[in-house]
Amino acid sequence: MIWQSLAVAAVLMGATAVQADPVPAAVNAVLEDARADCESFEAGDFSLQDAAVEQRDLTGDGQMDWIIDSSLMGCSSAASMYCGTGGCELTLVVGAHITERLAHGWALASFNDRPVLLLDVHGSLCGGINPTPCIEALIWDDEQQQFSTLAPRPE
Repeated sequence: MIWQSLAVAAVLMGATAVQADPVPAAVNAVLEDARADCESFEAGDFSLQDAAVEQRDLTGDGQMDWIIDSSLMGCSSAASMYCGTGGCELTLVVGAHITERLAHGWALASFNDRPVLLLDVHGSLCGGINPTPCIEALIWDDEQQQFSTLAPRPE
C-alpha cells in the first residue's frame, strides 16, 4: 500500500527516528482516512510532510510509540481540512491503544524520568476562550493503559 510506504518514509526521515518499526495498522488507517477525506472533497490531492508521522517513546518503557500530527497534512481542495480553531488532531498510538486530542502544537518533555506530552490546547480547557494560553500535560498510566491528565475532557 502506498500509504504504508509514505508513513515509513516519513518516520525514516524524521530527526527522532533511529530505526523504523513496522507501521501499525492503526497508523495506516489514520493516514488512509485523511487521504480519503481529502479525495472525497472536490477530488483534492492529499499531502503529508515528513514529520507528520513520528516514533517517540510516550510511555517511558523504551519502546517506540507513534504520533500522527494532522497539522502536517494538507489537502489541495480544503485548506482547513485537518485543523480548526480548536487545533489540529493529534493521534497517539501506544500498542493497541489510540488516543486523539486537538492541539495547536505539542512537545515531548521529561519529568522525574517520565515522558510528558505537552499540548497547546484551546483556552476553553482553562476556563477562557480560544486565545487564552492553555497547556495540557499527558503522562502514560501503565496500570490503566491510557494517558492521564488533570484537564477536564468535554463530554
